[in-house]
Amino acid sequence: MGKGRPRAVEKGVVGPNLSSVSSSESLNIPSAPVYYPTEDEFRDPLEYIYKIRPEAEPYGICRIVPPKSWKPPFALDLNSFTFPTKTQAIHQLQVRPASCDSKTFELEYNRFLEDTCGKKLRKKVVFEGEELDLCKLFNAVKRYGGYDKVVKEKKWGEVARFVRPARKVSECSKHVLFQLYLEHLFDYEEYYNKLNKEGGRGCKRGLQEDKKSEQNVECSGSKRRRTNNDGDGVKVRKVEKKEEEHDQICEQCRSGLHGEVMLLCDRCDKGWHIYCLSPPLKQIPPGNWYCLDCLNSDEDCFGFVPGKRFSLEAFRRVADRAKKKWFGSGPASRVQIEKKFWEIVEGSIGEVEVMYGSDLDTSSYGSGFPRINDQRQESVEAKIWDEYCGSPWNLNNLPKLKGSVLRAVQNNITGVMVPWLYIGMLFSSFCWHFEDHCFYSMNYHHWGEPKCWYSVPGSEASAFEKVMRNSLPDLFDAQPDLLFQLVTMLNPSVLQENGVPVYSVLQEPGNFVITFPRSYHGGFNLGLNCAEAVNFAPADWLPHGGFGAGLYQLYHKIAVLSHEELVCVLAKSDCDSRVSPYLKKELIRIYSKEKSWRERLWRKGIIKSSLMSSRKFPDYVGTEEDPTCIICQQYLYLSGVVCRCRPSTFVCLEHSERLCECKSSRLRLHYRHTLAELHDLVLAMDKHCCEETTESRTKKRQIQCSNEPTALTKKVKGGHANFAQLADRWLSRSCKIFQNQFSREDYVAILKEAEQFVWGGPEMNPVREMANNLKEARKWAEGVRKCVSKIKTWSSHRDNEIEKIHLEYINELLSFDSLPCDEPGHLNLKGYAEKARMLIGEINTAMSSCSKIPELELLYNRVCEFPIYVKESEGLRQKISSAKVWIEGIAKCISEKHPAAIELDVLYKLKSEIPEVEVQLPEIEILSDLVGKAESCRARCIEILEGPISLKDVEVLLLEWDNFTVNVPELKLLRQYYTDAVSWNSHFKAVLMKIHEREDQHNVVDELVHILKDGATLNIQVDQMPLVEFELKKARCREKASRMRDTELSLDFIQEVMVEAQALHIEGEKLYVDMSKLLDAAVQWEERAKYILAHGAQISDLEDLLRISADIHVSLPSLLDVKEALSKAMAWLSSAEPFLVHCSSLVTASSSLLKVYTLKELVSESKNLKVSLKETRILETVLMNCEEWEHNACSLLQDTRCLLDMRTIDEGINEGLISKIEPLLARIRSMENTGLSLTFDFVELAKLKDACSLLQWCKKAVSFCSAAPTLEDVENLMSDAENSGCTYVSGALCGLLFEGVKWIKHATNVISAAGNSKRCKLSEAEQVLTDSQSISVSFPLTVAQLESAIQNHKSWLEQVHQFFSLRLGERSWSLILKLKELGIAVAFNCPELDSILSEVDRVQKWKQQCMDIFRIGDENSLLGALEKIRQTLDRSMFIYDKPHGLKEKVSYVCCSGGSLNQEFLTCSSCKDCYHMRCLGSLTVDGKHKEYVCMCCQYLVSGTLQNGGSSQGFGRIRPALQKIIELLSDEEDFCVRMEEREVLKEILKQALLCKTRLEKIVDFALAYLGKDLSVIFEKLATALKAIEVEGLYDNEGYCNLTVAVSRYSWKVRVNRLLEGSQKPTIQQIQQRLKERVAVNVPPKDYFKQKLTELKSIGLQWADKAKKVAADSGALPLDKVFELISEGENLPVLVEKELKLLKDRSMLYCICRKPYDQRAMIACDKCDEWYHFGCVKLRSAPKVYICPACEPLPETLSTAVVVDCERCTDAKFVEPKTPSPKHTKSRVKPYKDELVTQKMVASTDDGNVLRCSSGIERLRWQNRKPFRRVAKRRAELDSLSLFSHFQQ
Repeated sequence: MGKGRPRAVEKGVVGPNLSSVSSSESLNIPSAPVYYPTEDEFRDPLEYIYKIRPEAEPYGICRIVPPKSWKPPFALDLNSFTFPTKTQAIHQLQVRPASCDSKTFELEYNRFLEDTCGKKLRKKVVFEGEELDLCKLFNAVKRYGGYDKVVKEKKWGEVARFVRPARKVSECSKHVLFQLYLEHLFDYEEYYNKLNKEGGRGCKRGLQEDKKSEQNVECSGSKRRRTNNDGDGVKVRKVEKKEEEHDQICEQCRSGLHGEVMLLCDRCDKGWHIYCLSPPLKQIPPGNWYCLDCLNSDEDCFGFVPGKRFSLEAFRRVADRAKKKWFGSGPASRVQIEKKFWEIVEGSIGEVEVMYGSDLDTSSYGSGFPRINDQRQESVEAKIWDEYCGSPWNLNNLPKLKGSVLRAVQNNITGVMVPWLYIGMLFSSFCWHFEDHCFYSMNYHHWGEPKCWYSVPGSEASAFEKVMRNSLPDLFDAQPDLLFQLVTMLNPSVLQENGVPVYSVLQEPGNFVITFPRSYHGGFNLGLNCAEAVNFAPADWLPHGGFGAGLYQLYHKIAVLSHEELVCVLAKSDCDSRVSPYLKKELIRIYSKEKSWRERLWRKGIIKSSLMSSRKFPDYVGTEEDPTCIICQQYLYLSGVVCRCRPSTFVCLEHSERLCECKSSRLRLHYRHTLAELHDLVLAMDKHCCEETTESRTKKRQIQCSNEPTALTKKVKGGHANFAQLADRWLSRSCKIFQNQFSREDYVAILKEAEQFVWGGPEMNPVREMANNLKEARKWAEGVRKCVSKIKTWSSHRDNEIEKIHLEYINELLSFDSLPCDEPGHLNLKGYAEKARMLIGEINTAMSSCSKIPELELLYNRVCEFPIYVKESEGLRQKISSAKVWIEGIAKCISEKHPAAIELDVLYKLKSEIPEVEVQLPEIEILSDLVGKAESCRARCIEILEGPISLKDVEVLLLEWDNFTVNVPELKLLRQYYTDAVSWNSHFKAVLMKIHEREDQHNVVDELVHILKDGATLNIQVDQMPLVEFELKKARCREKASRMRDTELSLDFIQEVMVEAQALHIEGEKLYVDMSKLLDAAVQWEERAKYILAHGAQISDLEDLLRISADIHVSLPSLLDVKEALSKAMAWLSSAEPFLVHCSSLVTASSSLLKVYTLKELVSESKNLKVSLKETRILETVLMNCEEWEHNACSLLQDTRCLLDMRTIDEGINEGLISKIEPLLARIRSMENTGLSLTFDFVELAKLKDACSLLQWCKKAVSFCSAAPTLEDVENLMSDAENSGCTYVSGALCGLLFEGVKWIKHATNVISAAGNSKRCKLSEAEQVLTDSQSISVSFPLTVAQLESAIQNHKSWLEQVHQFFSLRLGERSWSLILKLKELGIAVAFNCPELDSILSEVDRVQKWKQQCMDIFRIGDENSLLGALEKIRQTLDRSMFIYDKPHGLKEKVSYVCCSGGSLNQEFLTCSSCKDCYHMRCLGSLTVDGKHKEYVCMCCQYLVSGTLQNGGSSQGFGRIRPALQKIIELLSDEEDFCVRMEEREVLKEILKQALLCKTRLEKIVDFALAYLGKDLSVIFEKLATALKAIEVEGLYDNEGYCNLTVAVSRYSWKVRVNRLLEGSQKPTIQQIQQRLKERVAVNVPPKDYFKQKLTELKSIGLQWADKAKKVAADSGALPLDKVFELISEGENLPVLVEKELKLLKDRSMLYCICRKPYDQRAMIACDKCDEWYHFGCVKLRSAPKVYICPACEPLPETLSTAVVVDCERCTDAKFVEPKTPSPKHTKSRVKPYKDELVTQKMVASTDDGNVLRCSSGIERLRWQNRKPFRRVAKRRAELDSLSLFSHFQQ
């Protein structure tokens, strides 16, 4: 299931400590348990899962196979079902770079470079011709454990693949990537690791201060933001001053408070509290910090992208194509698919994307299980549908089964309680995760290919998360909540190797898969399938749910539901005995936590509290949404904290300190249940538990102990008091308040004080009871006062806008038996209530009697003036209002004059309301008369409607009641009937106008049909109906006749139309006259056509008939027969045309051959033609000639067959056989020519051609008996026989000749194979010779050649045996070469030939290897070359063994030969001699220039002259390792070689030289001292010896290079330290960086010296940077001391010294350095002044300072001020406060103005000359102004220092 250790390194799968098993190996993941429940066990899912849980939960997952009888139908319509998909990049599930923003990395990296090296990364880093992403490279090395681990485990190849995944990785690219990392990122990695190890320091700042002094501003307790690249000023947020507005708010809680723990992103400047992060931080981290938005790049952000929407059929096609692409059309096993999947995940295949229809909400897309509200599929029976709708294993029912705690959740939660559907394809994946709230999950496989699952038990979840973080460190750094995102896979074998147990399950269709709480699981699909999943929660889930809620709180994730609410709702409901134990434990945990936090808040001073509003449906979870904590995003069901400064913002109790910065007394606790109520819920669980365990008794005692009065104490005035004591004091004060007269202030105060007690446990019940009594008393007293006040106010103002007091409310206040408190106003309230009762009596009396309207209105006015509202007044008002409304309705009816304006129902309604009005009015009689007339009209209308309705009767009735004002429905209906009848009649008359002249008779028919239908629907009888029917018949007849104009009609149809016209008396119309003429012409044509077809006329007669028919537009019956007869005749003539041409003289030889059977068919068809043709007789003659030729050809083929059937061939009849074959061949050729001249494709032609070919083959085979053919001739003849398609190959004569030719082929092969590569054995040749006796045909010449070849082979064998009988020294190389040549020419295949060839080949290969190694082209010069190399080794040993200081006159380093007379040079360093001839063209003037040899030069420069190759002094040297390999095979040659003996001596001497070199190198590498001359001599000796040596030892050379490189580094460091100039920090850091490359030990003298100098320089530089940015806080004397200290350092700190000197420059008349205050420059002298010092409030357009234009009245003051400054002997520079946010100066500050514009004086007499740079700087800074010389004269009167000159 993964990759092996060798492949893990290649593919880049995991992190530093991990490797994975090879995917090519078989998977070794153990399987989880599988269960097969019985029918009885399967009835209750939760009961069965409870039963198997102890066994299955340790695996984290299990599979359940239902009984065979459980087969739910698939409820979705596969044809109409469509769904959206997501695109999954499978190759990036594990092997993907972290989504890091390269710009953020570049920003941080450049800051690091500025802090350490003083420069940014200017140039792009190029790798393989493209820009290298340093961010990706850094993350890649981090994933594999860092630089040291990557180097140790040689993982640069994996890093390269991570950076450039689509490229091949070479050894060169690995080395280049290693060098680039070492050069650019190695120091940054140390810096990064150091930051991660350091703890927080209470404020956010980097390890080193900012470089630029004007930007280096620190502020305690705040997070500094860096300057942008444009050079803007430093932004600082002051958090100490509360009066300032918050310029930064937290992006999570939207609060700007608690600035001391707010992190600002160093890129985007957005802020987060450390406790608002996910997960939260305990302290502010060191160094720069970046938010997740800046760390993560949108381009590299990984997730599943929404894809296309598919129908199921379209998705099936996509899935099938994908599987066929990977595994072809055949089936694929699970092992193959699983192996391929993990190869893709680990990145070894390439880019692979698949589609997955995941997380489909079944409430929107439909469920695979039947549901009650879904439409039943037609193929499913209703009984089965209903059965599975209610099945407990139906996932739609599972979450709310009995025993599931989710039954208490009212609203269905998508994906948790509402199942999700999954449509998968090959490789579509669900990544590692566990369920929301640690729920159980159940997954059912509906149909399709299996699913492969992997699971880690919940008990191993922590170990799993640890391995994930170690394996993918860069992903978790970028996204700490990576496991919540479900987008990451890790090979299970990696988990196994790190001790995490993993189990697998293969889910097939019809199977359930259960995952247990907190078990991590993931997997993939093996093909197209459909599954459905849902969560559920039995009782044992409750403790896991509490853990999940804590996890959400830790990572600040919004929970799916409130766990506390769920537990409390379950506790209030009836729960069974299985739920109670788990519920009780969870309740106790929640109670203890809630009690602890409430008491903690009470101790901190949060004493205000209030009860949350009650829920409308408290028995269900989720009916109302609780507020959430702004910090951790958790629901605040039980309690929360709020403050008046942020009334709409809540936090949980744990984050109460993070809400705001107000005092604790301003905060308020909101709670839903008191601790007593929670305690009662815990005790209520005992009645459900069957037995009380020891644990439950212990917890019960703990709760009781915690509820004791002395458990909670607090410091109060005068000492300490516990919770109960404070409550008792409160109770005593409350009792006193009850005894006094009601005072609202006292009640409010005492109730406010009670808020700190009422949330408590059972011990606070008396407090709560007393508080409730106080609240009721206060409510009653305030109600009495409010009523009395409102009554008095209303009585005095009588304002309708003032609401009256209801009598019911007054009665409620007066209903108390005993008064709640002493409130005297209740007596006044009693009096008002008595008056109200008397008024109610009067109203009841008026309502029960029949009063007049004025009397009722008078009583109602009295009620309105009374100050108390009585509900009986509404009845009185309604009675008066209804009477007035009725009178208005009567008046409206009487006054109406328009006809039918009054509805009859309105009259009836007014009549029915007369008894209710109870008022006598004159309008009643008028209403009765109007109703009577309406009823009379209605009766007459009904009478007419009941019988047949006559048009005249209706017309009379309508005239009579035309102006009646009442709308009678029956009268209105008759009026509508009359209108319809009149309209129909007028329409019919309009249609009859000129009806027979209209062209569109079809429209006339339609109109008459509609008129007829409309007349039938009329409710009034009309007389024109018969006339309509008759006109309709005429119109239809005309329509038939007019149809002939457009189409051809049959004769029968025309005759039928004429008969119908005569019956309707319309035959005289023009249309029917024309039709009669056409009918006569058609009858005459039909008679003539029948006659011609019956008597066989010519073709021209048929053509005349067709021409005449074109003018007759009638469908003629015989027309098709005429056309068919003509068509057949023309087709026959066309087919016969080739044969007719053949009979003429125009036929050519190249014409295509005709078919005989086609000719026969044409002759037969001519007899069926109805036309007389002369061409038929011509074809009959041609057919007769063809049949005659066929007969003759068959006779000739019979003669040939008789000849080929001969069965014997004697030696004497060979010539006679040839004489028979030749005449027969001549006859066949003649017959072929005759057949071809007929130009017909005869079958016999092919047979004749085959017979001719076969006879020719037999003739050639017979000729081999008298000659010796070549192998080529025989093979050609055999090829002709095998490729021939002749049908006579079975003849006896052919068989005999074929066997003979086969033998002669074998014989010629044996004879010719002796000199070829395909040799045969001697036995095979003898067998061929023996076979010559068994064939019927004899070949004497070939037999003789075969016997001669066998004799030559035997002679060669004797010579070989004689050679091997000689001694080894006598076996010469030339003799064996002769045997080889002769054997190749004459020998058959035998062991002796193989032995000779192999021995010669071995010797030649060995010699060729020697020649290749020593680069010799001629074999004869090999021995001389070996002797020369042995001499160079002797010279090398002499150099090694020569004592130091020995001077030999005849000894030269360059060579062993030569005389003293030759010119030579002596090295001025090592004193060795070199021939001028050996050195080449070197011009040295011995008088003026000294010669230094190459070895000594190399020890100084560190680079070899030959670049590390195998060349020395212009020659190419062989490698020692190759000589060792050449002599490693201890093989014996059959001949003696002198070269091999010499080579052994060379190897022995070379190994001695290597031993000497190793001793020198080991000494040089181990030396750590200061004196370099000790190792200089030894390294020089080694270099000279290795240059002289004639062999090249790569290992020794590499070791020597390392030693010399380390020595060269020491030389460069020594020069740096001993040089005339001080080293800079950058030079020291560069040398230390070079040290890493040459691996200098830490204890080396030069390394320690560099480290010491670096530490000194950096410490001083840090101090200088701080002083340069202190805005003048440090006095100038101290600054000068620091500058002096810097100049005396052993390190050059030029840049920092410049910063300090710039810091010492003073400005303005206040003589202070630049301190961020607003300044303005003089437009004449460019001097800078503070706005405040020159008393400017805003910037003028042009500013001239007082020095350039001095004012008379200010000169004296300025002189005095400057004199005081200059004469004060103890002058101290003023200190300035810490820098703040300031606006930029009016004119931009420029460094040139500061450094170049110095003060000058025109007085040449006094010139101050300073003895040092420091003294000069002191005098420059003591000058009051920095001015050019021409301006200095104007200030002579202002300063005592004007005589000084710079």
